[in-house]
Amino acid sequence: MKRPYLAATALAAVLLACHVSDARAQLLLVPMDRTQANHLKAYGLTYSVLEQGGRAEWLLNFQGGAFLLPDTEGTRRRAALMGVSYSPVGPADEARIRGTVASSNMEAVILEKATKVAIYTPPNSTPWDDAVTMALDYAEIPYETIWDPEVVEGDLSDYEWIHLHHEDFTGQYSKFYITYAGAPWLEEEVARNEEVARELGFANVPELKKAVALRIRDYVDGGGFLFAMCSAPETLEVALAAGAVDVAAAYSDGTPPDPDANSKVDWSRAMAFDGAEVQVAPSINAFSDIDGHQVNTPWRKNLGAFTLFDFSAKFDPVPAMLTQNHESVLPDFYGLTTSFRVDRLKPGVVQLANEGAWAKYIHGNLGEGTWTYYGGHDPEDPEHQIGDPPTDLELHPNSPGYRLILNNVLFPAAKKKTLKT
Repeated sequence: MKRPYLAATALAAVLLACHVSDARAQLLLVPMDRTQANHLKAYGLTYSVLEQGGRAEWLLNFQGGAFLLPDTEGTRRRAALMGVSYSPVGPADEARIRGTVASSNMEAVILEKATKVAIYTPPNSTPWDDAVTMALDYAEIPYETIWDPEVVEGDLSDYEWIHLHHEDFTGQYSKFYITYAGAPWLEEEVARNEEVARELGFANVPELKKAVALRIRDYVDGGGFLFAMCSAPETLEVALAAGAVDVAAAYSDGTPPDPDANSKVDWSRAMAFDGAEVQVAPSINAFSDIDGHQVNTPWRKNLGAFTLFDFSAKFDPVPAMLTQNHESVLPDFYGLTTSFRVDRLKPGVVQLANEGAWAKYIHGNLGEGTWTYYGGHDPEDPEHQIGDPPTDLELHPNSPGYRLILNNVLFPAAKKKTLKT
């Protein structure tokens, strides 16, 4: 799989390439600052243009990361139905916009192809229990679902972008047995995972999840774009680093935890973290010390606010794309993994947002691909509990926390950079 990237073409050249054939051609400007009526559906509108074979431009750091779309009857109709704000742009207005972008900390990125999206999610999972699923549904962006059989036996390169549902890749079922032992939903989850492990030829669920974690790492290394939230980033990395160390033995078969397990963990296999201490005690509801908030432990930290870093659109276009927003300081929200300790990050990991000693939103490269991790469960539900009612995004169409998710969906659509020699 080849990795899409961005257009670093001079803005004047973009103008000529896109519009020289029709001097009367108009565009639609979709603002993404506070004047936008529905930020989340604006991503879906842009995706639909790409899906129909059109091209779009993402104006980084201009009006909150505005989009320039072709002015067609279909686009106007979709925008009206979605409640997305836009304004027509004629040649004179376009020239002024491009002049502003060219002379400032801004950049025009060409979006060429609709990203093929997959969500790693268990069968029969409730759509409202995953923020990314809700964001895609609300924005009207199509996706496919995959789970362990498709990861182990399928070809992940069919997808440009994969999101990981809040899975526990250590095979400990998020240690829910501490609080929810005997709950029918947990027993059903255990039975389903054990059946799939047997069908795929694995000794137990932890061994299955380690194999899945390795396949996902290979997917990134080969050019895939990975996005994960909540417990998925931390447990994926623990599963990669643990290798043959069975950190889940105490749950899977009653074997006492290995007191020397941490001396056997190899963090060189992980993508984002290094030097972390894995929590092997089955009675402590934490996976490791990667998460700064330790939400389900007696030493849980209080929520605050996290701040997005300001990146140069011309020199750091990738992090600039991932942080486009109309707000720079956002309220924090819990998840089984809420944050990432800065002192546990590998060299080269880019912090996109943080809260002091804790990073909230991080990004990095592996081989030909990239991964992005976002701590927390639901940006509009700070203390989401199992069984809570779903978040109604009709009430949060301008959510800055959900915008960060949708930035990642459009990121792979950016045109590959033309390198200077």
